[in-house]
Amino acid sequence: MKTIRHDFPILNQTVNGQELLYFDSAATSQKPQYVIDSLVNYYQNNNANVHRGIYELSERATQQYEQARDKVQKFIHAQKREEVLFTRGTTESLNWLASTYGAENVKQGDEILISYMEHHSNIVPWQQLAQRVGAHLKYVELNDDGTLNMADLERKITDKTKIVSITHASNVLGVVNPIKTIAKIAHKHDAIMIADGAQSVPHMRVDVQDMDVDFFAFSGHKMLGPTGIGVLYGKHDILENMKPAQFGGEMIELVDLQEATFQPSPWRFEAGTPNIAGAIALGSAIDYLTNIGMKEVENYEQSLVDYALPKLKSIAGVTIYGPQNSEQHSGVIAFNLAGVHAHDLATALDQEGIEVRAGHHCAQPLMKYLNIAATVRISLYIYNTREEIDRFLSVIEDIKAVSYTHLTLPTN
Repeated sequence: MKTIRHDFPILNQTVNGQELLYFDSAATSQKPQYVIDSLVNYYQNNNANVHRGIYELSERATQQYEQARDKVQKFIHAQKREEVLFTRGTTESLNWLASTYGAENVKQGDEILISYMEHHSNIVPWQQLAQRVGAHLKYVELNDDGTLNMADLERKITDKTKIVSITHASNVLGVVNPIKTIAKIAHKHDAIMIADGAQSVPHMRVDVQDMDVDFFAFSGHKMLGPTGIGVLYGKHDILENMKPAQFGGEMIELVDLQEATFQPSPWRFEAGTPNIAGAIALGSAIDYLTNIGMKEVENYEQSLVDYALPKLKSIAGVTIYGPQNSEQHSGVIAFNLAGVHAHDLATALDQEGIEVRAGHHCAQPLMKYLNIAATVRISLYIYNTREEIDRFLSVIEDIKAVSYTHLTLPTN
């Protein structure tokens, strides 16, 4: 994997006089030259609106756009290409579901079940829906190690539960949730299962049919693709009965003065001019990851976690949130250093060219649940190395030494 780093031109630079070390892929991943080239190629050679043109450029653009849909279908093992909808990202996908399926199927007194580890994008849309229709929003508790409390989930789900929406992989705790098991429980109560795959699809093999999820959402920019493109997978029979979230443009079949008819899925859900370049480049990102092999991606990232987690844990004053065993931990590692605010630590790391994330990570209910204000988060990907981890750990030790020296200076 070391040679892969050379595929990412942005990493070949210095920040504050130091070689760039990028540990923030959970926020957004860097892009290989292959993906960048596909974006440029589209705009330089094939730029045209899709589906509507009967001329060469439009036909080429349409072919590439629809090929990207086929690549997504294969990548997540969807049964049909019509089950793949292009969106702006995970946030839009989940909002679509709350405003369409949710608004149609959740009534007063019904229940929506999520967990304390959710990203705001998998909380607020359900809050808004519950407030609008008079439904109850319930939260699944966590175990002491940050994993989902499955016993609590089984206690809280009832026959009134209409939607269960759980993250596949936490963007803070490094937990990977047993979505297949949760889906089975949800379906026993005739609830639909939604999974937030933003932090899983880039890092592991995903099979939506095996998990038996009803909907699955993820973002392109976290998996080497561009920003502004994402995917909502939905089971075909559910999509066929679901109303669109937006109207106009591509999704139209026929418009009369007082009524309109719409295209079949997936185009019915893709109003207006889509992010054509983004979809094509997402397809290129899938090509890139597929060429490596997602099993190889999993194994390499796990080797980095196996290396980094125990070493970081061994630093006195460091608290790690989530599973303490690297075998249960993804490449997302959130931690704090005693006596140093998370923002100060991230700023000090930036001065050494090390880019990490600090704050609540769009998970304020989780921060309150853990009784903390913020954490520092590192997130590892295929272009990171053990040498980078060593450098990061060395800088943490240096920052700790300087900070603790200041804290213990005598006051005469």
